[in-house]
Amino acid sequence: MGDKHNHKGHVPSVGSRQLKIALAIVLAIMALEIVGGILSNSLALLGDAGHMFVDALALGLSLFAITIARRPATRTKTYGYHRAEIMAALANGTTLVLVSVYIFYEAYHRFLNPPVVHAPLMIVVAMVGLVANLAGILLLRGASRGNLNIRAAFWHIVGDTISSVGVIVAGVIISVTGWAIADPLIAVFIGCIILWGAVRLVSESVNILLEAVPGHIRLDKVVQVIKKVSGVEDVHDIHVWTITSGMHALSAHLVIEDQTVSRSGEIVRAINHDLAEHFNIRHTTLQLECRSCPTGFICEVDQSGDKL
Repeated sequence: MGDKHNHKGHVPSVGSRQLKIALAIVLAIMALEIVGGILSNSLALLGDAGHMFVDALALGLSLFAITIARRPATRTKTYGYHRAEIMAALANGTTLVLVSVYIFYEAYHRFLNPPVVHAPLMIVVAMVGLVANLAGILLLRGASRGNLNIRAAFWHIVGDTISSVGVIVAGVIISVTGWAIADPLIAVFIGCIILWGAVRLVSESVNILLEAVPGHIRLDKVVQVIKKVSGVEDVHDIHVWTITSGMHALSAHLVIEDQTVSRSGEIVRAINHDLAEHFNIRHTTLQLECRSCPTGFICEVDQSGDKL
């Protein structure tokens, strides 16, 4: 059996510093928006402050998950704690859904009874929040590309940025036209943007927890690449899944030509090389079978070429 597992060394080490800075920014802007929202009587601004509060919890959860994920594998948790990051991403996505639903609820009541909104203060506070959120996006953009947990935190910041823009737009409309209903309208728009990102996060997190095939991998293409290796006759019982962001695994049974053990080891090494190069699959468990073996007997060969 070819078994290429090395869970140590794959623990994410990026993003914690950026997350700490982003958390400090979010807490400061949240406090400012709460005060500004109360003084200006703006639902859009208070909704953004509420979103900021959830973001602070989400960033804290992401930091905690990164810390847990760095723990080494144990005898009972052979994959380590990598899935902690996926669970954090799922929790963050779920809270985003709840935030958007609450914004819709509050906006509905404001459509029925539009309040008096102090637009100038609303605009100033939102502009400060916009600058801070843009800084947060720059901090997390790079680290979010290969880590679902940090991507969840990144989407929280993106949602805040869009919220700040929406609040500014609502403030300008109210200042120019006096149309107070612009405030709940923009709040609904903010809620829709948040909900869109949240659904994507929840969907991706659930797929990983269900051990679905990663979105960028087509199983038929994987089979084609394996079959191109000289000596491989067939592939069956193939499974591809994601352990955590950027860490993909594969297990499969390979029917190979009857040959020496050392040649079988070369086949495993060639397959592992091709899977890593084409699909970024670096954790493989390959069981080798040959048709000429006696009925019911399976030839098992490890990656180094030593017979088990």
